[in-house]
Amino acid sequence: MMPKTYLEFKNSLELTLVPEQWPEALKAMWFDAKGDWESSHNIAQDMHSKLGSWLHAYLHRKEGDHFNAGYWYRLAEKSFPKSTLEEELEEIVTYLIETA
Repeated sequence: MMPKTYLEFKNSLELTLVPEQWPEALKAMWFDAKGDWESSHNIAQDMHSKLGSWLHAYLHRKEGDHFNAGYWYRLAEKSFPKSTLEEELEEIVTYLIETA
């Protein structure tokens, strides 16, 4: 079942497997929140859209590669965030839930 709030998303991190019916973008964020950057990145790099670019940007920012992150933020038509990574994670997840 798709989470309806960020808190429900956070609670889903107790699961062993990501729910199969979730959209790919939400799965990517779930993997990232679980500490599996590689699985998250694999999904994001296959998403050829502004949303995929945003996820890709966030992941490279988290990795500490600000130059590469900046490139992806520009493709996503987003400014490099001043927020924390946790705040951006919440922003992305909330956006995904609200637009699902």
